[in-house]
This record gives sequence, C-alpha cells and structure tokens, in this order.
Amino acid sequence: MNKFLAVPRLKTDNESIETTTSENQSQVERKIEKLFESFCSKAQCDPEAPVLYKQNHINYIKNHMFTLPENYECLDSSRPWLCYWLCQSLALLNCNLSILEKSNVVSFLSKCQHESGGFCGGPNQMPHLAPTYAAVCALCLIGTEEAYAVINRENLYTFLVSLRLPNGSFRMHKHGECDVRAVYCSATVARLTNIYTDVLFESSAQWVIRCQTYEGGFGGVPGVEAHGGYTFCGFSALLLLKSIHMCDTKSLLRWVANKQMSFEGGFQGRTNKLVDGCYSFWQAAIFPVISELLESENQRPMWSMYDYQALQEYVLICCQNRYSGGLIDKPGKPPDVYHTCYVLSGLSIAQHAVDNSSCVVGKPENILNKNNPIYNIEETSLQKALQYFSMTKPINYF
Repeated sequence: MNKFLAVPRLKTDNESIETTTSENQSQVERKIEKLFESFCSKAQCDPEAPVLYKQNHINYIKNHMFTLPENYECLDSSRPWLCYWLCQSLALLNCNLSILEKSNVVSFLSKCQHESGGFCGGPNQMPHLAPTYAAVCALCLIGTEEAYAVINRENLYTFLVSLRLPNGSFRMHKHGECDVRAVYCSATVARLTNIYTDVLFESSAQWVIRCQTYEGGFGGVPGVEAHGGYTFCGFSALLLLKSIHMCDTKSLLRWVANKQMSFEGGFQGRTNKLVDGCYSFWQAAIFPVISELLESENQRPMWSMYDYQALQEYVLICCQNRYSGGLIDKPGKPPDVYHTCYVLSGLSIAQHAVDNSSCVVGKPENILNKNNPIYNIEETSLQKALQYFSMTKPINYF
C-alpha cells in the first residue's frame, strides 16, 4: 500500500436501508475507490506521486482568461467573478500575467464599476455586492497602481451605505435578497480598501451570529440549515467585524470537522451531501483561523483539527484534469474556472496547515503560494494591497 493511503478509510454504512442519498454516496465512493487503487498501483514505481500538474492548470487558466467557451454564457452577469477566479488561481500557482494582460483585465473591470458606486456583473448592468467583492479582490490580486486606482472608494462607501438595513444586515443589491454573504462581502471590501467604519457595521455582528445554527455551522439567514459556503461567510465576517468572541467556536469546530468525508478525504457542504472539491476551501479555511484563535488563548492544539493530508490526496488524485488542465468538483465532472480556483485555494490551505514542508503531499514542487483563509486572496498580493490602501487619505464619510 502506498504511504499516502496507508490508513484505512471508512465507507458509508447505510445500515441496510438504501435510499437515493445513500446510493449516490456509494456511487461516488466506488468511483473514488477505483482512482485510489489505480494510483496506489502506479505509485509503487513513483516515489514523487501524486503530482500537481501545475503547467497544465496554468495553460487551462490562461486559455480562459480572455476567451471563454459558449457554456460560460450563463455567467454573463458574473464576469468579475471570472476575473477573480482566474487571477486567484494564477497567483496561487505563482504565475504572473504580462503587463499588457493585467492592464486589459483592469480596463474591463473599470467598465464594470457603476457610476453610483460598487461593481456590476458586467458593463451596463446594475451594481451588486457579489461582483463588487469579486472585482475588488481581482484588482488586489493584479496589484498594480492602475488596478488600485480603479476603485472609487467614496462611491463604494456610498454604495455599501445604500444596502445596509437597520438591523445591521445588508442587501446584495437594491431591493435584493439579504443574507450572510452580503455582510461578508461588505466587510471584506471595506477592510481591503480602508473604508471600514463602526457606524457602517453597527449591529452587523449581532445579525450574523443569529445565523449560527444548533449544528454549529452558519446558515444564509437566521433559522435555516448550516451550509459550508455560508459558514465561511459568517465566520469570516465575524473576524472582519472583530467580533469573533460572539461565535460558538467549539460547536463550529465540531460541525466543520464532521464535514470531512471519511473515505474520500474531501469535504461536503452540508450533512448527507456528496463530496465537492470547492469545499476544500469553504470548509478547510475555517481550521487555520480557529487554530490561531486557540493559540491566542494559550490553548495551542496538539494535533491538526482535520486530516490535511487526506484532503490533498483527494484533490491531487481525484480532482485534476491531468491532460487539459483545470480542477473539478468530483470524478466524472468537467473542469471549470470556479472549481479550479476554490480547489487550488483549499489545496494551498492544506499544504500550509503546518509550518514545515512535511505537510505537502507529493513532491515539494507541488506546493502552492500561501493563501489567506479569510479573504481568499494569495497572501503576498493581499499584504501588498492592504499596505497600499492603508496609506490612502481618509474619506469624507456622510
């Protein structure tokens, strides 16, 4: 048995009661078992396995940077997200765009900025918090003076004010839905661009904590089921709001730890759901932050709070399109730029779970640049952006 899969893994026990859910789970486990078996047979002759096919992924990302296939038409209102996913992926892979390519991305994002503040899903669309978050993050990842200068901070603040509700929550857009994503997106762009004020986020932490469920995770709004993506948004929002003391971290840790699949090694987003590569970030990003919180309380954990090696194995063995590049949700699914971004983001988190090279599964060349688990921005790019905006002049808030 290869050293990476030496520990026995437990499959789902349906207790002889077959349901659609249990059968779907068993189908996924069978596909993954075949991949594990194939990997182990080949790895006997290759001590450097498994391999992260970096150049293939770089080629895939660059092929999607300025020309997209027809199946991406449905994301016409999410075009800043495409820029963000691609720029974040390249940053983690330590691959730089050319000066001209960076300028072209910046030029496009500038056309997505609304005259009243915030960014739209595409030129001539309405401003929305989701593409605002994506656009600001993408511009920070590009990291040029031109990119930073695009962001109209005064109008961005006005836009955030217009979406704030009296209870501290935010709408995603004018007359739009209100959920925990909106608080996270607002707090993130405010912190990144140095326009955060206590007045803007008054009572926001109190609203966010109402979204933590009896399970320990966070739902999109108070009273609904805990979900990996919303949990990331809720927990990270509390950190950005400097109100993490309000969170039941023990309950959260129990919930998120139990979302790692015992056989696959990857994470599911909700209880009784299938493994999905994107939750390699949404769920795993919680652990380094909780670890830091425990250390700050002199309660340094004596062991990892999740199996970071099993997560890397799932990504490297089951989530790579080896030949054409790109990363995937689970075996049998095609690659896409969304999963490429979040699978790589989660892989980076797992690789840096412990401060030594023994944390990296496979050869040392597999290692990615360090990712920030709160902003989901490559660490060097994030620090450069925070430093730049910390030097900007205060805004005349009103």
